[in-house]
Amino acid sequence: MEEMKLVYLHDKRPWMVGFSGGKDSTVLVSLIFEMLNSLDPKQRHKMVHIVSSDTMVENPIVRDYMHDVSNMINIFGKSLRVDAKIIYPRVEDTFWCRVIGLGYPTPEPPGFRWCTERLKIHPMNRFTVNTIKKNGEIVLLLGVRKAESSYRARNIKNREIDGKLLVPHSDIENAYVYNPLTEIPNDVVWKYLLKDDGKSPWGTSNKYLFSLYQGENLGEEASVIGEVDKDKIPVTGNSRFGCWVCTMVKEDKSLKNFIEKGEKWLEPLRDFRNELLELRSDPGAREDKRRNGAVYLVKGGTEKGKGPFTLDARYRILEKLLDLQVKIQEQKGREALELITVEELKMIDRMWEAEGDLSRRKLVDLYHRKMGKRLPWDEFRVPLFDEETIACIKEYCQVYNVEFELISKLLISIEKNKNYTRGNSVQREFDKILNQGWLHFERIQEGLKI
Repeated sequence: MEEMKLVYLHDKRPWMVGFSGGKDSTVLVSLIFEMLNSLDPKQRHKMVHIVSSDTMVENPIVRDYMHDVSNMINIFGKSLRVDAKIIYPRVEDTFWCRVIGLGYPTPEPPGFRWCTERLKIHPMNRFTVNTIKKNGEIVLLLGVRKAESSYRARNIKNREIDGKLLVPHSDIENAYVYNPLTEIPNDVVWKYLLKDDGKSPWGTSNKYLFSLYQGENLGEEASVIGEVDKDKIPVTGNSRFGCWVCTMVKEDKSLKNFIEKGEKWLEPLRDFRNELLELRSDPGAREDKRRNGAVYLVKGGTEKGKGPFTLDARYRILEKLLDLQVKIQEQKGREALELITVEELKMIDRMWEAEGDLSRRKLVDLYHRKMGKRLPWDEFRVPLFDEETIACIKEYCQVYNVEFELISKLLISIEKNKNYTRGNSVQREFDKILNQGWLHFERIQEGLKI
């Protein structure tokens, strides 16, 4: 507390805290509230930004909790110059726009984890950079602790500078990092959160937070935590909250434990997540080329490697996701629970058109059939060609042994560039499409054998 007070009063640089709603970030923000309350009001001379990142695929229970806490922090923190915000990824970077719109395979261990950067890191970095532009510099407070894991301990140690409380951020200019919790052990974290009957400085009960932590391995925390709520639910503080669609793990233990506790309405979400996991391994659901048209070989050069989901597979994913949304809303009566937003659907519609949907109606017609209502732009989605013409194009492609995907992308390119007065833009688009590796792979292989 004294150290935090020293850092706060030292300069005019605003503070920024990444708040997940978990135990460590809750401890950090609670300490900040206590420290600010201990100051004379005249000493509260700068803003403290409490920033939560909503990936838009958070576990619905945890998401509601995070939003509720953020609202309460704003109410109780106004006089302390504390401001809480929820930030989101850009619509083109959301999980569903990447998976359903562009066909990104779902994340896979150990290294194929494209989601964290787009859903969490980029939004947080944008907010940080914009805050720096307004204030010149900023101090980032992180709730990391060495006791969390040996990996986290090594990572913190590598970034420490002996004798300095603040260290320059490794990637963001004019940002400085302050880690006040690094030496705090697990048992102290829970003792602190449980004090005063678990009441937080912003008026919520930390006992509810404890009930969200239901990991299977309690370890050293067992003797400290015990049973904390009226239902005698054992709190096991090692669980980590994450996205309900996460395919980086074989089984989502957090989701599993919510269901076992009685939240049976989450079962369809778990089942859908498991289907996504299986679909990633289905060769028929994947292209045999990358998004840029490149082809690569695996298994000693005997098989083509897999690329994005096919357009048909993406259609099936969206179809099942809309079915899931209808089912969940029927069970819960929760119109507020959107598994996919209208803004995402609009972006996916554009992406599908660029990917070769000559009908321009696949998404809007699917939405109307599943949801029983029209999307706002439905009436403006006029097909590029009618069904009869598209059937003729496919027939001629078969007769002349030309890939329909190639022709559809060329037709879309013409449509996109038809109003440009300079013809070289059309030519560049044509060359880019015609030179993609998948079109020439067999000839390249033949040339390599000569």
